[in-house]
Amino acid sequence: MLGVKREDRTVLKPPQALVKPMRLVLITGPSGAGRSTALNALEDIGFEAIDNMPISLVRPLLCAPLERHLALVLDPRNRDFSVDALLALARDLAAMPELEFELVYLDCPVQVLIRRYSETRRRHPLSPEGTAREGIELEARLLDHVRLLADVLIETETLTPHDLRTRIQDLYLALGAHPMRVQVESFSFKRGIPAGVDLVFDCRFLNNPHWQPELRKLDGCDPRVASFVMSDHRFDGFFRRIRDLVDFVLPECTQEGKSQLTIAFGCTGGQHRSVATAEKLANTLAQANWHVSKRHRELERIAAQVAGTGNA
Repeated sequence: MLGVKREDRTVLKPPQALVKPMRLVLITGPSGAGRSTALNALEDIGFEAIDNMPISLVRPLLCAPLERHLALVLDPRNRDFSVDALLALARDLAAMPELEFELVYLDCPVQVLIRRYSETRRRHPLSPEGTAREGIELEARLLDHVRLLADVLIETETLTPHDLRTRIQDLYLALGAHPMRVQVESFSFKRGIPAGVDLVFDCRFLNNPHWQPELRKLDGCDPRVASFVMSDHRFDGFFRRIRDLVDFVLPECTQEGKSQLTIAFGCTGGQHRSVATAEKLANTLAQANWHVSKRHRELERIAAQVAGTGNA
């Protein structure tokens, strides 16, 4: 019981009042195996997520009170990384009764990682001046012992990013979370309402960041854009009414056995207002322990176009 000695148990509160341990997930594995996808999946279900965390800063980070479950990516990109340091940290964390700790290793065959790097034309972080193969093979040797000692091993060779997100979220659905999946999307009305949406909200009446030169090229994930959108005096009332409706609808849909609800926000270009509002609702629902995922359709399309141009 949270490491309390037998003679101290009489002072404990009733079991239902006990504070549940915070969940801490350390993610590691070779570059290209899906670490960022896994981290984003955990963030979408309410974890505080930090990428490329220096090992030396993990213990100081834990000295501050944790308000949410925590997910960290630790990998050889960082200057203070070593296998011994990582395993020593894992042993220390596993011994902390106030934490529910697991070390997750994402793995993928060397040949598949080489193909992925070839397709993206990126340099490997451990071999910036050499070939991707050299960096991948070096990283595999460095991490081999970590792989053997990991609490959770996920082979990502045959998994799409969507498959990996689903696998991670199924494993680490935030403690006490509701079983229904909630998908929150943003889109442009000019390109039509996405298929399969259950609830659609129109954000086009809100002040448009497009007409602000310093914000035009940014998107609603940027805090500056989000701040501008939410500074509209109509936003709070708009968002509050949506939240009240969603708070009512989700339990009713769960009671009826519905497994997923998709909520979409649209604006003119699908870049600013709809994205900022979708982000706010997704984060709000995740903090309330709903199982949430996000999709920004137009931002994905823009990113795909940029990637296509870069590969030309």
